[in-house]
Amino acid sequence: MTTANANQQDHVVIFDTTLRDGEQCPGATMTFEEKLQVAEILDDMGVDVIEAGFPIASDGDFESVAEIAKLAKNSVICGLARANPADIDRAGEAIKAAKRGRIHTFIGTSPLHRQFQLGLNQDQVHERVIASVTRARGFTDDVEWSAMDATRTEHDYLCRVVEAAIRAGATTINIPDTVGYATPEEYYDLILMLKTRVPGMDKVIISTHCHDDLGLAVANSLAGLRAGARQIECTINGLGERAGNAALEEVVMAIRTRHDLLPYRTGIKTEMLARASKLVSAVTNFPVQYNKAIVGRNAFAHESGIHQDGVLKNTSTYEIMTPESVGVGKSSLVMGKHSGRAAFRSKLKELGYDLGENAFEDAFNSFKALADRKKHVYDEDIEALVDEGVAHRNDEFKLEALTVIAGTMGPQTATLTLNISGQAKTVQSTGNGPVDATFNAIKQLVPHEARLDLYQVHAVTEGTDAQAEVSVRLEEGGRMVTGRSADPDTLVASARAYVAALSKLMVKRQKLAQAQQAV
Repeated sequence: MTTANANQQDHVVIFDTTLRDGEQCPGATMTFEEKLQVAEILDDMGVDVIEAGFPIASDGDFESVAEIAKLAKNSVICGLARANPADIDRAGEAIKAAKRGRIHTFIGTSPLHRQFQLGLNQDQVHERVIASVTRARGFTDDVEWSAMDATRTEHDYLCRVVEAAIRAGATTINIPDTVGYATPEEYYDLILMLKTRVPGMDKVIISTHCHDDLGLAVANSLAGLRAGARQIECTINGLGERAGNAALEEVVMAIRTRHDLLPYRTGIKTEMLARASKLVSAVTNFPVQYNKAIVGRNAFAHESGIHQDGVLKNTSTYEIMTPESVGVGKSSLVMGKHSGRAAFRSKLKELGYDLGENAFEDAFNSFKALADRKKHVYDEDIEALVDEGVAHRNDEFKLEALTVIAGTMGPQTATLTLNISGQAKTVQSTGNGPVDATFNAIKQLVPHEARLDLYQVHAVTEGTDAQAEVSVRLEEGGRMVTGRSADPDTLVASARAYVAALSKLMVKRQKLAQAQQAV
């Protein structure tokens, strides 16, 4: 084997589906601008393939895929399509401006999917596999085919349809564990079986797409890798439907850290992982759990005396990778109210932010206001305020003022001013507690029937003057949206988070109304 062939065999294609499968997670919908921001960081980070969306799903999805295809510098841009002509044509149109474009077409192959979802027999599904791949090849030479629910498909039939896809021209064959049912041993054996039994399997890239319903998505993906797969489909923060997908940061760092057992390589700039995690968390308003591997707040934190003693003597005693290797820096106290623009710009660069001039000025003004209110400004404080500016830049409603009267002698009262479509409107309301009063005031100004499904408060840093990070999730007619905000005043953060969620809900209402009018 030549060095070039060996390198090709060792390389693992990282296929990121944050913008497609990740966005299908209830409440995680992103705006057009937010999708472009995420695509840009994925492209810069070295992601091989970005699945930018599902073009047939909506005009917005089509437009974002088409724009990402134009802007991408390095990554292959992929559009998803079901096994029907309209989907494939729409995906082909969306990716046509890409330097390198891919169509990813799929169909359910398991008995459950064939019978209950598609109403098709084995031969009919087989015909659709051939027709869909053939049609996709008319738009691009890079065609990926997926056997949805492959891990619950009869082995003989799975071999048959995989062979058909290869003969029709698919260059990547994806074997999804769609419902997160498999164990690593089963998934390893499945990939090995296909490699052994299917003609032409050595000529294509085998891909994994594992869901995390049993918490095994990363383990299954790595098992597939050891069996011969060379593409892993994953998302930032493990975002995705139900319990999510294999987390990109965990897959990549497992390969890097355990190179002795996983002698493979990726092209990911791992120092950008923490920044990508924060951006996706900010634009989707999905907080990252504190104990999340690699990018969680506590991933490199040590509180136990025994652990602290070991780390002080030698970090390797309790850290198998360095914080710097994933872009996590230690908190510092160097920024304060006397810091100027140059120092702030330098700090943003250190934290991985590259803001335009207007966004920088907004962030600097927010920082100065925060520094006047808070004794110590930590790196996490700066990240929170910058991420909030990114997340709420296009909100339809904006909080302008809030005064709350609270205490043991109720009822509590909130006086609130919102900017609604450029007009300031003020109202006063009471409630069972200051938060209830605040949310009632918002509801008076923006009437709605949405149910408060989640209200969470976390401290960004330590201390009584720490910023409160608030997440609010609203549900209306089966549609869920999440808003998030941070402020030293918990009530202000709560109001902004609620307003942010409400802005997203209004956007969803408008899109639904437009779709109904179109029909």
